[in-house]
Amino acid sequence: MEFLLYLVLGGFAGILAGLFGVGGGIIIVPVLVFSFAAQGFDPAILTHLAVGTSLATIIFTSINAVLEHQRKGAVLWSVFAWMTLGILLGAGFGALTAAAIQGPMLQKIIGVFALCVALQMALELKPKPDRKVPGKLGLTVAGSVIGWASAIFGIGGGSLSVPFLTWRSVPMQQAVATSSACGLPIALAGALSFMLIGWNTPQLPAWSLGYIYLPAMAGIAITSMFFARFGARLAHRLSPRLLKRLFALLLFAVGLNFLL
Repeated sequence: MEFLLYLVLGGFAGILAGLFGVGGGIIIVPVLVFSFAAQGFDPAILTHLAVGTSLATIIFTSINAVLEHQRKGAVLWSVFAWMTLGILLGAGFGALTAAAIQGPMLQKIIGVFALCVALQMALELKPKPDRKVPGKLGLTVAGSVIGWASAIFGIGGGSLSVPFLTWRSVPMQQAVATSSACGLPIALAGALSFMLIGWNTPQLPAWSLGYIYLPAMAGIAITSMFFARFGARLAHRLSPRLLKRLFALLLFAVGLNFLL
């Protein structure tokens, strides 16, 4: 039954990754927290396990979303390259930061973040594109901040990198596509860090590699790899306003649940 949930979750996360460039982690982490709690996992580690597992699944989601966006020629690889330098460093520090926070407090932090993302999506709050894309140093610094926060929240960074890129006058489709590409190094560095940090944790359930729960990773990856391409195609065809607002409503409920 749990594996069926992971398959459905993977499909939903894949569509979100391709459509909005958000990696799907913003919904994967809360669902995994609820699922792990229902399975009786230790409360001290289940949130960290959900974050690490989410980052591992985003590796697969990002690859397929990027391939579809690249077919449209929308990925800005020069921007990606310099942001990645910062992302690799920031994601490692983000994993260390998350590991130092107790599970219940980490849930509250993720809940606040979910509410902020919900508000931004529902009201379509966007920075005005009144600045140019920064130079190499600016992109590297931005990547380090995005990578650090993304590893804490278990996300692909799209809810941070898309607003940053649009603020820097990058057209929305290119911002989403480039954000999807940035999700791959975030996921790789973050997942590896969570695996190593949690390797000798005694409370972990069977079939875990550090803070990565393999059954959940496999189930989510199987369907997310297919649906990420579907979502990327929709991103180039549809106006996602209604979907954004529905997604925002879901995130608002998730955030409140984590806080209350």
